[in-house]
Parts: sequence; C-alpha cells; structure tokens
Amino acid sequence: MVLEMDAPSLEWVDAVRITAPDEIRRAAQALDAIARNCGMQAAPAHNIADKRTPMDVDGNVLARDVFGWTSEKAWWHNPRIALDSPITTACRFEAEPFWVNEKGCHTRAPNRYLAAIDLTNFEARAMTRAAIVVPVHLPFGQIGAVSFNPLDQSLTDLGALFARYGDIFGLVGRTFITSYVNTMGSAQALPPGSRLSKREVECLRWAAIGKTDLEISMIIGRSRATVRFHIHNASIKLDAVNRSQTVFKAAQLGYISLQK
Repeated sequence: MVLEMDAPSLEWVDAVRITAPDEIRRAAQALDAIARNCGMQAAPAHNIADKRTPMDVDGNVLARDVFGWTSEKAWWHNPRIALDSPITTACRFEAEPFWVNEKGCHTRAPNRYLAAIDLTNFEARAMTRAAIVVPVHLPFGQIGAVSFNPLDQSLTDLGALFARYGDIFGLVGRTFITSYVNTMGSAQALPPGSRLSKREVECLRWAAIGKTDLEISMIIGRSRATVRFHIHNASIKLDAVNRSQTVFKAAQLGYISLQK
C-alpha cells in the first residue's frame, strides 16, 4: 500500500488496522512506512510485561523482519527491558503520547509520576537516546506501547517532531496494537488445543475462593496430589507462573468467576 505522506490523515489509521491474522504483516509494513517517512523507526510491543513481541501469522518477529531491528543487541532481545527501561516505566503511569530523553519525559500535561522516574544511564537502559512514545492501555490491565525512535540518532530534542506527529503517532500506534491484540490476543493467551479440562476448571473454581489443595481434594474426592496435578496442568496451558496467576487468567478467559 502506498500512503500519501505530505500530511497526516485518517488513511494512515485505516492502513495500520488489523481485522484478521493474515493482515498483520501488511499493517506492520504500513506502520513502518509511516514512521520512516516521519524520520522515525517504530518499535511496537503488545504487552510490555511479555518477553514476546508482535509476530505475523507465520510466527515471524515483526521487530526484526518489518521494523528493521536486526542487531543482536536490539531492544526486543532484552528480556529485562520491561523492568530496566525508563520508557516502559513511564508507560505504566501515562496514557497519552509523550516524548522522552535523558532530561526527562515531556508531556502536554504535567504528570508528577513521570517526574519521579529514575533516568540514570538513560541511553543504555532505554536502548535509545530519545523517542516519542505511545502507551496503549488495554483491557485486564495489559499495557502495550509503540516507541518512535529518530533515524538520526544524534537527534535528542524531539519537541518539534512531537508537536507535529505526536497525535497521529498516538492514533496509528493505538490502532495497530489494539487491533493486533484483538486479533491475536486470545490465540496467544490460550493456544488452540489447550483448552482446560472439566476437572482443571473444577479445581480452579475452589482455588479461586481460597480453598487449599487438601480442602479441594476432600471436596472432589481425589488425592491432594491429583489436585496439584490438575492445577499445574492448567497453569501450563494458561502460560501462568504461579497459582494466583492461573486463577486470574482462568477468570479472564471465562472459565471461572472470582465472585464468591
């Protein structure tokens, strides 16, 4: 798709919207073209807490294959960036686009939480010298983000670019991430063929209201080891790291209710 780049338009938003998995790469290419024609390189993350970054329908990493982050030291190779980067920290406290460099986070409205972020060794931790950032706050507390990094790496004052492109970056960034999550989110959260069994759901229902493994075993008439087995299997299927997250994800997917 060829986009007119003389001025931002809603055509840009339509170009990055995803309605089916086979549209992901085309939408990513449109976002890449928009960013580069504005002198930027886009870096999208559908979940800042997830080591994975957006992929196309064939499982190709978009950060590498479309957006051009090919270095072995590229940001998407760093599993600790969600904890280390001042950019991801800022996305937890701000919902509107902002730009950031070693001197601070620059927003249209004051945000005292951003002012308190530690910017020590900014370039190494953020893996960029400056960026325009679009936080994307999604249902169930998930946070995505798209950062737009200047192709001219000597450019650290992005005030003028932010004034010109901040709003349109906000629109295209949110559209790309939200439509990606809507299209692929359920598949990534629960792979096909990994549905919870009736017994796994039963154990999680009791766990959700605070019952111990021993209590659940007495209720359902099975051994405590069997209860642990079912809850462990459920955690693997839901890609959860512990019992609490297993219960939470099961509730998100509609298997159980957290209401007593």
